[in-house]
Amino acid sequence: MGCCGSSLRPGPHAEKPPQRRARRPPPPPPQPQHPRRPSFTLNAHRASAAPAGGHGEEVPAFAEFSLAELRAATGGFAAANIVSESGEKAPNLVYRGRLQGPGGRAIAVKKFGKLAWPDPKQFAEEARGVGKLRHRRMANLIGYCCDGDERLLVAEFMPNDTLAKHLFHWENQAIEWAMRLRVAYNIAEALEYCSNEERPLYHDLNAYRVLFDENGDPRLSCFGLMKNSRDGKSYSTNLAYTPPEYLRNGRVTPESVVFSFGTVLIDLLSGKRIPPTHALDMIRSRSIQTIMETNLEGKYSIEEATTLVDLASQCLQYEPRDRPDIKKLVSILEPLQTKSEVPSYVMLGVPKPEEVPKAPPAPQHPLSPMGEACSRMDLTAIHQILVSQHYRDDEGSNELSFQEWTQQMRDMLDARKRGDFAFRDKNFKQAIDCYSQFVDVGTMVSPTVYARRSLCHLMCDQPDAALRDAMQAQCVYPDWPTAFYMQAVALSKLNMQSDSLDMLNEASQLEEKRQKSTKGP
Repeated sequence: MGCCGSSLRPGPHAEKPPQRRARRPPPPPPQPQHPRRPSFTLNAHRASAAPAGGHGEEVPAFAEFSLAELRAATGGFAAANIVSESGEKAPNLVYRGRLQGPGGRAIAVKKFGKLAWPDPKQFAEEARGVGKLRHRRMANLIGYCCDGDERLLVAEFMPNDTLAKHLFHWENQAIEWAMRLRVAYNIAEALEYCSNEERPLYHDLNAYRVLFDENGDPRLSCFGLMKNSRDGKSYSTNLAYTPPEYLRNGRVTPESVVFSFGTVLIDLLSGKRIPPTHALDMIRSRSIQTIMETNLEGKYSIEEATTLVDLASQCLQYEPRDRPDIKKLVSILEPLQTKSEVPSYVMLGVPKPEEVPKAPPAPQHPLSPMGEACSRMDLTAIHQILVSQHYRDDEGSNELSFQEWTQQMRDMLDARKRGDFAFRDKNFKQAIDCYSQFVDVGTMVSPTVYARRSLCHLMCDQPDAALRDAMQAQCVYPDWPTAFYMQAVALSKLNMQSDSLDMLNEASQLEEKRQKSTKGP
């Protein structure tokens, strides 16, 4: 089965790709000693007033989509494409997807439960109203679908997660102070625009409603502008964060939006979810340092922090009439924008926009679930498929004598087993270490281990190492479609789209050939 003429681990000549491949990618760059660390920052320039998507891409006109279109865009509403889930009384899911056809625009699709919008006409009317809004500070609504009991909204997709993720669940770095000020100002601008366009009611404003686009710029989700029921009676957060007047009369008012904005300010200041009443007690009775996030390590202006704390305190006042209006929020926050020349992606720690890889073009042949996942660059779906396939494609690749079952062999298999557990649990760095122990011993070869380690490298932002492992998997098993699929993903991550498409097409041809041989004459 191995192209190197032996079932034992290939020698140095195995580093060369097999000759059967029609197109050979250039050698990958040398592997860095440490994984590249993504960084998130703001735009170097102020966003223009013209509504546009990332990279100057215009927001499309508002449209009605068919259920079939959205099903195709989300892979049949696959669980692997769920990016958020919320709501208890009226649960709803948000899926990532990509529209079919030229351009292949990335979208976010919100799928409501059946009880959220019983009246289809009301839902369509509400969606069209929100769809008229277009602003650079918003993740704009671009369409809807109303089919039978199905109620779906379609918006611009924001690839760099939510404010909640970066504040409460950060892995690489805490959000720097200037970025927090930018988030507060940009969201205040978005709320002011909505108010000026006679859409002053924003439901359930919180850190999960603030999203980051491909430039790392903060945007306000359009979904919060939709009423889930008539007369603005909608609020789904924990009651501890709910405006007092909503608890009294069950209605959202413009002043309620300001109160919720105050809770977001507290999130930005503290990096924690602190109930408003507790936050006010901290503000009244203690020094400002007690509310500030310790991970900022004092790297903030005391004067600016004091201004933000005072503003949060005003927003969280019990009586709605004592809170500032949206215009005042903007006027107070605007002078605090002192690093407007620094791009958002730099401060936030996300990849530079032009470095974000594009999904490869569609291949010429029908694709299997693995092929579909690779064509979408869906690493989560690839992981699920590799876990489910286990080692079935390794059968027959190793023939070991009795003498080879040594303690060293048992240790090697134990390393692979530990790698499998880490891989299943998505501990990708540990999986790389364990699989490397298995590979380095050299007594057995496993294309599946190379494929799994390739995905681990992709998850750790090491596409060059991922490409090498995928090529080694092909060297061990030259007709294995998975090896080609993994090369396609790695090549796309390296911005080698033409070579990536070649790999996708060749993998699909191999799968088609395999299916025909299985069926027989």
